[in-house]
Amino acid sequence: MTQSTPLYQQIKQHILSRIQSGEYPLYQQIPPEQTLAEQFCVSRMTAHKAIRDLVQEGYLIRRAGLGTFVTEPKAESPLADINNIADEVRSRGHSYSNSVILLENRRADEEIALQMGMRLNANVYHSVIVHKENEVPIQVEERFVNPVLVPDYLSCDFSQMTPNAFLVQNCPLSDLEHIVEARIAPAQIGEWLKVKPEIPCLLVSRRTWSLHQLVSFARLWHPGDRYKLRSTLKLG
Repeated sequence: MTQSTPLYQQIKQHILSRIQSGEYPLYQQIPPEQTLAEQFCVSRMTAHKAIRDLVQEGYLIRRAGLGTFVTEPKAESPLADINNIADEVRSRGHSYSNSVILLENRRADEEIALQMGMRLNANVYHSVIVHKENEVPIQVEERFVNPVLVPDYLSCDFSQMTPNAFLVQNCPLSDLEHIVEARIAPAQIGEWLKVKPEIPCLLVSRRTWSLHQLVSFARLWHPGDRYKLRSTLKLG
């Protein structure tokens, strides 16, 4: 940390280093803004900005009338891009694992035929995988894939390679569509995610194309209380 580092960044790093060292353990209240302002000889507004940034980044949580507490950061994915969830987890210094629930060749019902742009009862590949971070479920991925475009999909060992990585490797993606909803998960999805029935989930419905051909349709369920999606847009 240099003398040119903005003061709010110095406070932010001070708090973050104590969280990472365990000096401020999970769920502990941190010193109030006024105390930090006095400690660093800055205005309360400067201390407020440091805390606000850490709240936005998911390290802290404010409790009205109680104070600010250390919280467990939510897993996070970019909304405007397609990243390999295994790489995302490992980039946070955590361990990735999954459970392959289902791999099958099935007939497209009305919804899937519509989403995939294929005939009713046409063959479609179907997979269900639970992705985990430090053994905690963070996503249930139900995916439908066009077998004409990706004939080897069902032969992949998805315990070693995610569907995303396999599709990118075998069928480079050119376009994507995202629809995000807050939904109560079906009972089986909730069981796989280990969420209580009343906890809303984030459902991302994703369609991907390669060279203007629709490759896959996926439903990605995330526990709403421990996952977030981020989108960044550059203007001008």
